Amino acid sequence: MLYSESLKKNKDFQIVYRTGKSYANRFLVMYIRKNGMNQNRLGISVSKKVGNSVVRHHLTRLIREGYRLQEEHFLCGYDIIAVVRVNAKNSTFADIKSALIHLGKLHKIYISEDEAC
Repeated sequence: MLYSESLKKNKDFQIVYRTGKSYANRFLVMYIRKNGMNQNRLGISVSKKVGNSVVRHHLTRLIREGYRLQEEHFLCGYDIIAVVRVNAKNSTFADIKSALIHLGKLHKIYISEDEAC
């Protein structure tokens, strides 16, 4: 990730869950919260209900890659958590990428021009 770090600490996840704003679609739930930094931090959560570890890790990689390719279109200064829903189990990369873009637009942190980061 060029501009973003990963959210790894449980405390950071809990702060975003408690004080952040969320929108959802068929495949993902996205929580965002301003972090006061000049970069984004991305956290990915995949429950055991989604599938075994191979499936969960595959979905994690799809989300990370989809975000990486669209990263310059996201506004800076946010903690972003993507929670995978069970419906995403059999989804393709294109589905995940479009879900990320859709949720970014709902949160008004996704822009088409080069105004970000």
